[in-house]
Amino acid sequence: MPRPRKRRVVCALPRQNLFGPLNVREGARIQAMTVEEYETIRLIDGEGLSQEECAARMDVARTTVQRIYADARQKLASSLVDGVVLKIEGGDYRLCEGLEEAVDLKACRKCCEKHQRGKAGCPVKSGSEG
Repeated sequence: MPRPRKRRVVCALPRQNLFGPLNVREGARIQAMTVEEYETIRLIDGEGLSQEECAARMDVARTTVQRIYADARQKLASSLVDGVVLKIEGGDYRLCEGLEEAVDLKACRKCCEKHQRGKAGCPVKSGSEG
């Protein structure tokens, strides 16, 4: 019997979940990207974390992050190069406990590196910090 799959911690949900060419035709191919694949792209490329730091944030092994990240990059490349529509949905994840503290529920203050460093582009509004 295989061991149960560990749910990945996600600290930011996408503001939009559908991406692709502007001139998409009806019936175009749609590629699904899981929320945890999106999270690895957000953390590694968007926040500038290493794969080890990303793994700690998502509460999984580095090799798991490496595999998820490789899958996500392949899907991004397919979308950019081949004009495939990318839809972010589903996966096996749980939301970070700090997400409830976020003002706009897009990322939590605890986990947002840009917020912690005071950098522009942070999805967490600075309104009511505690």
